[in-house]
Amino acid sequence: MIDHLVVGIVAAAVTALVTPSVGWFARRLGAVRWRAGEGPEAQGEQASRPSGRRDPRVPVLGGLAMFLGLLAALVVAAPRDAFADLFATTSEPVAVLAGVVAIVALGALDDLLDLSAALKLAGQLVAATLVAALGLQLQYFWLPSIGIVALSDDLGLVLTVLFLVAFVNLVNLADGLDGLAAGVTGIGAAAFLLYALRGGGTATGLLSSATLLATITIGVAFGFLVHNWYPARIFMGDTGSMLLGLLLGAAGVAHVGRSSSPSATELIASVPLVVPLVVLAVPVVDTAVTIVRRLRHDLPVTRADLGHLHHALVAPGDPHRRAVLVLYGWSVAAGLSVVGPLYLADGTVLVMLVGTVIVMAVATVLGLRGRSVPDARW
Repeated sequence: MIDHLVVGIVAAAVTALVTPSVGWFARRLGAVRWRAGEGPEAQGEQASRPSGRRDPRVPVLGGLAMFLGLLAALVVAAPRDAFADLFATTSEPVAVLAGVVAIVALGALDDLLDLSAALKLAGQLVAATLVAALGLQLQYFWLPSIGIVALSDDLGLVLTVLFLVAFVNLVNLADGLDGLAAGVTGIGAAAFLLYALRGGGTATGLLSSATLLATITIGVAFGFLVHNWYPARIFMGDTGSMLLGLLLGAAGVAHVGRSSSPSATELIASVPLVVPLVVLAVPVVDTAVTIVRRLRHDLPVTRADLGHLHHALVAPGDPHRRAVLVLYGWSVAAGLSVVGPLYLADGTVLVMLVGTVIVMAVATVLGLRGRSVPDARW
């Protein structure tokens, strides 16, 4: 566990330290963006030209800082006891790194040039395919009442690519408020790490890859959150959101999709990849609702709008921080449902979970009903 802690601290520290420099670099490139509700469409055409000495727009490309944090963490992890065999005997770190390089390049281009949805999807498929083709892909499905279903290399590759692309877009769609995507992904990765460390079943020899990726995800997410908390001094952009999605999705594939005989403690994961989806319950639910809403109104599914739950909570009067904290709370509740039974008595978990859900439900309802209340910042 010490090795995981060291790697996580390095990832967080490097990310936090280099983020200001990345922000300066992004401004030099002109990679800046208005904060939601502050652009020309909200304030009139005069807002389209920043006035004064400092550009009020926020730099993007924050994902580059996360990428540097990830590289530093991998360098530190390679010689450590917990991960030495992983780097020496498998191609999984190389596979993930290749996919990460591709997704970061794609995200940076999108942040700079605003790529079309089709081109972004094509790039995501390339990045996910690199991860799967170079050695990290689903090998088994374990289904209740059926048992183990071994996957052929071709089918495993296809399913892995689809799963990774889904995760990339889940986190990407969650990046709508300052600190939201980083915090929710960090909480989800922490829950998944605790689950993988305790609920390994018979696949303990394969855990290092999953736990390494989860640890790095936690580090880069919370390291970046230091600068991304409201009011954000930098946005992660698609460079960061797609990177976080790929990392957490790869961690899920490395653990859940490679365990050929789940133990009793892994009952919640008896249908492969349920756990990674549960720990990202907030963006999963929000994405599903968004897709249904857009289809009902005959809108393109890929068209961006302000109809997400996080936008409803913050507009027009609810404090930004409160809205983000409410969604953090829901993420904690989802993580507790996965991790709790592995560490605590069932009765204790039930009480904690019910209490958390009640508090979050009240906070959500008050947030949605109080949208017209004048802003009272925390």
